[in-house]
Amino acid sequence: MIPAHIIKKIKQIHIKSRKTVNTLMAGQYRSVFKGSGIEFEEVREYAPGDDVKSIDWNVSARTGKVFVKLFREERESIVMLLIDMSASLNFGTHSGSKLEKVAELASVLAFNAIKNNDKVGVIFFTDQVEKYIPPKKGSAHIWRVIKEIFTFAPKGVGTDIACALDFMAKISKKRSFAFVISDYLSSEYEKNLRLLNRRHEVVGLRVFDEGAFHLPFAGIVRVKDFETGEETLMDAGSKKMRQWYTDQRQKIHSLTESVFTKARVDLVDVTTADSVSDVLTRYFMLRESRR
Repeated sequence: MIPAHIIKKIKQIHIKSRKTVNTLMAGQYRSVFKGSGIEFEEVREYAPGDDVKSIDWNVSARTGKVFVKLFREERESIVMLLIDMSASLNFGTHSGSKLEKVAELASVLAFNAIKNNDKVGVIFFTDQVEKYIPPKKGSAHIWRVIKEIFTFAPKGVGTDIACALDFMAKISKKRSFAFVISDYLSSEYEKNLRLLNRRHEVVGLRVFDEGAFHLPFAGIVRVKDFETGEETLMDAGSKKMRQWYTDQRQKIHSLTESVFTKARVDLVDVTTADSVSDVLTRYFMLRESRR
């Protein structure tokens, strides 16, 4: 039995995400994600203005005339959502938990995909792959995804990005768009990210809470690592201690950016206080300007 407060959250995310897609974002999504690839259709004789890169040299050599290849874009894409379910996603301050923002991001992307007639698949992961939902279409499928985010009880508590990326590489043979939604409290996944991006188009969505970068202005505080359970006492009354803590958190933050830069994969930051529609719309517009 799902508790009433969880059902309320699910309904709120569902309604908000659908409204966002219907009013703001469908056009931007459609203009950027126009199909997961192209398929060969036929050859025809070369005509002035054709791109010389499309010349089929084998056919041209056999016939003695210049022929070009014609392709058609696949009408539907596969959108894979790799969703972090580790214990650290339960952290949040006044803006809500990171998990709630993850759920909103996933549902908005899923609604966009469904509206564009794309299929949506999901990989839930922690320090292991917890669950795989194969790509499907339909609003009922999106409802299931949102419900799973709030009700799924993972076995693991840590985060292993590499494990999730490898699983995606094994099960997804057709070129797909992969959105990796996580707080990225993980390491040693740069190689896996680069390899997956060779076959699929990968986008990182990093969810974090600004409150995680600062100790409260107080005396002795207990800081707990959600994933390891380790607790540390810190003197938050010390300016030096507060600055050290902020520097350490920023260092981890910067390492993630470095990994994505080296792998040549987009990384989009989303704080718990951000509007998901604003962040994604800006990103879609940026992608469109690069095309």
